[in-house]
Amino acid sequence: MPMLSDKSPVTFRDTLPEAVDVVIIGAGVIGISTAWFLAKAGLSVLVCEKGRVAGEQSSRNWGWVRTQGRDEAELPIAIKSLELWENISNEIEEDTGFTRQGIIFLGDNEKDLREFEEWMEIAKQHQLDTRLLSAAELGKELGYPQERWKGAMQTSSDARAEPFIAVPAIARAAQRKGVRIIENCAVRAIEKQAGVVSGVVTELGSIQAKAVVCCGGAWSSTFLANLGIRFPQLLVRGTVVRTTPVSEGYQGAAGSHKYSLRRRQDGGYTLAMGAYLDHYVSADSFRYCKDFLPALKMTWSGMRLRFNDGLMERMFPKRHWLADEITPFERTRVLNPMPNAHVVRTLQQSMKNSLPVLADAKIAEAWAGMIDAPPDFVPVMDELPDNKNFYLASGFSGHGFGFGPGAGYVMAKMVQGETIEFDLNRFRFSRFSDGSPINVGPAL
Repeated sequence: MPMLSDKSPVTFRDTLPEAVDVVIIGAGVIGISTAWFLAKAGLSVLVCEKGRVAGEQSSRNWGWVRTQGRDEAELPIAIKSLELWENISNEIEEDTGFTRQGIIFLGDNEKDLREFEEWMEIAKQHQLDTRLLSAAELGKELGYPQERWKGAMQTSSDARAEPFIAVPAIARAAQRKGVRIIENCAVRAIEKQAGVVSGVVTELGSIQAKAVVCCGGAWSSTFLANLGIRFPQLLVRGTVVRTTPVSEGYQGAAGSHKYSLRRRQDGGYTLAMGAYLDHYVSADSFRYCKDFLPALKMTWSGMRLRFNDGLMERMFPKRHWLADEITPFERTRVLNPMPNAHVVRTLQQSMKNSLPVLADAKIAEAWAGMIDAPPDFVPVMDELPDNKNFYLASGFSGHGFGFGPGAGYVMAKMVQGETIEFDLNRFRFSRFSDGSPINVGPAL
């Protein structure tokens, strides 16, 4: 299925209301999930999407729904999210591709195996069904007779879903509950009264609202910059391919630092090189360099700096505009980067070495997505300081698809002022400015 672009047909075209309880900026998995839970609670909701529902990373990711390997602070919400994925998939009566087939982390060396053993202690505390696999056990699980890897860690209750069908399906279900969703409707500005958010100005007009939730993904830092709010965020390009269908093979997802695969509903596999990411140098690369130094030490070996494709435009981006001006969000409706040809060739060459069943498979499609990340690879889920009733849910660092329903559940409760059963200290916005050390979580 070709990736969405600004030329894709508009399919969500509800009318603009005069007022709602909540406006959500961005119709990716986080925004749509937040809208779903707010609607279930009886609130009126408008989702404004500058481009297409799930047009960017929410339809371009690997399709993993996992608890395994999460940052320990994320894990309770990830467990809840896995449960919610199953509940939503049953409730909406539309296919999402959700199925619990397990996820395996592959160990390339002794260091990986030690890290698996350390994480097992966290898994035990949360009563997960995670277990360690020997090289021989892994070979049987994957149908691979040779001991290609040193060992592995597996969580059988983890799952997969189909990104390109799941989020639009949940969006349609949200519409049936009364949520209004409008594509080609960029939010340009926030309106306030006495320091409290009172609505938004969109390219189609103004809407009054009691609360606003920014789920802008890769665009969040730019949107907040226009409001004078500093949110350190950088983007990397990840390249993904899908293969032609094969008759059999491992039904779950598996990956190492170098390589990942996931069985697809159509019988093929989604493949990616997890440690190979492209960063297009921009003004933000320098603006946030100090913030990202701890993360760079962790990811530098897999990072490729790119200086082409519009360097000058990236060095002098538009970060301030008025509510009646055309914004960067209208100039680029959908981020649709070209895949990295080297990654595609490497994946093609390595398929037969990863699973025997892929030996005769061919690459049917390749695409890329821009992954947004804050300096610690942990998302923000918080009300923004000095902006009452304005909330941010962003920075999910490639983890957002599986985490989406859990994040939506948290944000819906936060907006309503309800008690949240999770410790959200790790996700506070102020951690980037209050002198806290940068505690880097698992990358991507």
